[in-house]
Amino acid sequence: MDEVVVVGGGPAGRVLARACAARGLVTTVVDPNPGRRWRATYAAWSDELPPGAPVAVSTSAARAVTTTEHVIPRGYAVLDNERLWRLPDEVRVVAGRVVGRTGTGVALADGRVLSGRVVDASGAVGGRAAQTAVGVVVPAAEARPFVGPDEALIMDWRRPPAATTADPTFLYAIPVSADEVLLEETSLARRPGLPLRELRLRLHARLAEHGIAVPAEEERVRIPLDGRARGGAFGAAAGWIHPATGYSVAAALRRAPVVAEAISAGRGVPRPVAERVVRVLRLRGLESLLALRPDEVPEFFNSFFEMSDSLQRDYLGGPDDLRGTVRAMTRLFGSASWGMRARLAFPVHSAKSARTPG
Repeated sequence: MDEVVVVGGGPAGRVLARACAARGLVTTVVDPNPGRRWRATYAAWSDELPPGAPVAVSTSAARAVTTTEHVIPRGYAVLDNERLWRLPDEVRVVAGRVVGRTGTGVALADGRVLSGRVVDASGAVGGRAAQTAVGVVVPAAEARPFVGPDEALIMDWRRPPAATTADPTFLYAIPVSADEVLLEETSLARRPGLPLRELRLRLHARLAEHGIAVPAEEERVRIPLDGRARGGAFGAAAGWIHPATGYSVAAALRRAPVVAEAISAGRGVPRPVAERVVRVLRLRGLESLLALRPDEVPEFFNSFFEMSDSLQRDYLGGPDDLRGTVRAMTRLFGSASWGMRARLAFPVHSAKSARTPG
């Protein structure tokens, strides 16, 4: 069968559709709202992106503030949503909602049936843990108290001037154009996700402290971290979201050509054993992270950024890098305090979700 139906028109679905079309497959994307543009900002470490990735702006270095400040000699890139969204003319886009799947295609809510090998790229579903964030875009000159030229502030765990809960959050500050910066208050992981109103309060307090006016438009983020991984899926639907970062688009960009080649050869979407094991380990790591006390979260990431560059890359690497994941997690555990080791090894119900309103 030389036809493929990609269910989902998000970044992963469109990346895969382009790769399939490049291999001569008759490709259809099913998207409930194909004209809608994405409001989220997608970013990645520059060295995780394949050649030709649609980068809008990049920096040569990054910085993180945990219990101390860390300069990270690693490029960071923000992706160009317009180029990521665009598809070649030979890819057919169908507006519709999939309600059924057969061995040779999908059925849509309006009764239409589309034939082809089906790949689910409709995103993460299920789970209760989530990364949430609220952000605004401001002129780069106004963002100088937070982030300097040619750098990305990956996380700043210093507590904001206002907060109504003990939940740890960090400021994320990255350039999104030559003269604009996204400032985003982020809850890395919580079950359930930290409410947006609390993130908004904290972000506005940070801006007010430096006399920065709050823009009318805001970016709202909710990324499921422990959603169900589906067989034969691609991207977040396959469980590729990294629970420690919320990232998955870079992995989709890297692996789309390999998956498209497998589909073209009639083998379907590969899911190696290493990928399944890495997911189990990462979900275990998520439970450990959720079990930390609020004051221990910055300490955890201080230990992370004190590791070597290679170990940091291992920890944040692709969804099938089993050796690197084990090596980095072992080193991170070994560098933690004894009290933190106990919570990492024997995670219990998260204090963050038990003591604060959802």
